[in-house]
Order: sequence, then C-alpha cells, then structure tokens
Amino acid sequence: MNNSYTGMERREFLRLDYATPLAYKVCKEETISKLLNGYTVNISEAGLLCNIKDTVKPEDILWLSFDKSILFICEEIESRTLIYQNGIIGKVVRIENNTDGSFSVGVKFITREEKNLTNIYPQIYFQGKRGKK
Repeated sequence: MNNSYTGMERREFLRLDYATPLAYKVCKEETISKLLNGYTVNISEAGLLCNIKDTVKPEDILWLSFDKSILFICEEIESRTLIYQNGIIGKVVRIENNTDGSFSVGVKFITREEKNLTNIYPQIYFQGKRGKK
C-alpha cells in the first residue's frame, strides 16, 4: 500500500516546530486550581501540539501558558485567540498515547469570535464558581 500523500496541505496555517515548557490548567471546577506542566511540540496560528503526562479528554478546555515572545507569529496568535490571565484558551481536539506513558495532545485555540459559541465564561471555568441566579 502506498502511503505517500500528494494532495494539498489540509492545514490552514503553517506549523512550526517549537519546543518550550508549557504550564496549563484543565478548566473544570475540580481541576482549575492545579497548575500542570508539559511542553509544546509545534505551533501554528490556530493551535498547538503538546506533550503532557496528565489525562485530558476531547473537548476539554485548557488554559495554556508558554513563552510566546520569540515567535514571529505571536502577534497573529494574540490578535485571534481568547486570552485570559496572560494565557491562551484552547480546546482539546486530538489525543494520542505515547509509548512512555505521556500524551500528545492537539489543542485548537479558541478565537475571540467563537468564545460565546463555546460557553466559556471565566467566572465559571476559571474561578471555580458555579453561576448563581
């Protein structure tokens, strides 16, 4: 079977290899107070691939903090994405198990335009409080 791919690139944005330490939180009431660590593998204007040791699920919302200062695409990332407390907000879109027990996790950055479509409300997700009527 021939596995070579000759079609157009599926991705809208170019991915850059970029390995740097990553701090993140899973935005759920029971986990928001835990600051976890991993590292980025690659990044684009629309998302990143990271390596982490903790379990996450598809559709989980993550708060991500990493050194973006040396990236030439930083301005584009920051102009598009939802940023909260100096971190980028993203949604887990892919998870692969690695042989060493860690996970390769694909994260799609949530854009400013779609923040209301994904029910992201900082008082609920980031402060660990339930909305009260």
